[in-house]
Amino acid sequence: MPRPGRGGGPVGVGPAPPPLSLRRPWRALPQDGASGRACPRDAERPSFPPSPPMSGYELPVGTCVDMCPAAERAQREKERRLHRFEVAPGCRGHRPRADPQRAVKEYSRPAAGKIRPPPSQLRPPSVLLATVRYLASEVVERTDASRAEVASFVADRLRAVRLDLALQGAGDVEAALVLEAALAVLLAVVARLGPSTAHGPADPMLLQAQVQEGFGSLRRCYALGAGPYPRQATFQGLFLLYNLGSVEALHEILQLPTALRSCPALRTALAVDSAFREGNTARLFRLLRTLPYLQSCAVRCHVGRARRGALARLARALSTPKGQTLPLGFMVHLLALDGPKEARDLCQAHGLPLDGQERVVFLRGHYTEEGLPPAGTCQVLVGNKLGGRTLEEVVTAEEEDEAVDRPKSAA
Repeated sequence: MPRPGRGGGPVGVGPAPPPLSLRRPWRALPQDGASGRACPRDAERPSFPPSPPMSGYELPVGTCVDMCPAAERAQREKERRLHRFEVAPGCRGHRPRADPQRAVKEYSRPAAGKIRPPPSQLRPPSVLLATVRYLASEVVERTDASRAEVASFVADRLRAVRLDLALQGAGDVEAALVLEAALAVLLAVVARLGPSTAHGPADPMLLQAQVQEGFGSLRRCYALGAGPYPRQATFQGLFLLYNLGSVEALHEILQLPTALRSCPALRTALAVDSAFREGNTARLFRLLRTLPYLQSCAVRCHVGRARRGALARLARALSTPKGQTLPLGFMVHLLALDGPKEARDLCQAHGLPLDGQERVVFLRGHYTEEGLPPAGTCQVLVGNKLGGRTLEEVVTAEEEDEAVDRPKSAA
């Protein structure tokens, strides 16, 4: 398959690449929050499923029944490394105490020569799933903290969930349930944060790497396990939507079995990817309007770039020396914007003057692109699609609710 070069063109044709599960982590296309840089490679991590153990050795099964082992709680209390989300009510003074119902095991990077944790320090899959649900229901919905602080905390604790899972002998199906739930929560948290956040406790590049790491763990679980995995089509589709426009991601999806690719969730994801590549703005945003919540979270990071591309094409087609006007209402509908104000902000951010409050003027030579494209609030495309459900309900659903109108065909 041609490998895209630095300028986007093929640089050579060689043998077919090995499956993603057997390769080193790959670089995704730059996204809205990536400042034009390629996605960083996965952080060092144990593979999942883990490499076969030595002969006569079996991976342990975790026995810790708490979200955070008692030994870690005591150590972090002593070292004053408790996050404020984990402190017992009324104990935020000189010596804060950990609340066993709130403390969640933090990520500790595995190192060469480091002794494997005993079963008492590992949480079994049932506890890991309960931990993910706690993060979705109690932490993500907090209103007393910034979204950046919530994202940083949740991403770290979900990384620890994946590590606990990789260090023990969990069954394929129960491992997939944990990885699916963890990835769904992370996608929602990153989408709520927005791609334009560049400062604060949440590093957008690190979060992007964490999402790719989550997809890698889950897709290896699908590839190497026996299943069944009822939500595999949904999460394979999420993988493509998160990496919209990536040649390698599309290649990986096209290698899946035909029966899996024919599932509605994957067919829709392929249709969105096709419209994005073709620059078919009307079809792309028509499809984006119909996506369920999790799929909308996955594609959220590409919305700004898609809108910028659409505006650039309009500027090339309509700009004249005297100027042509276009109703802002048309822009709102075409680009699924959240209202006329967002349409005005988008046009002004690209150097396009306005005619009053209702029309934009396309003057030749005025269209410009500086910095990242405006992210927008994406209430129409993302926020409103929860439809009264909690994030925990979406994460733990066996299948995505079909409350949002969807096309009968992806064509």
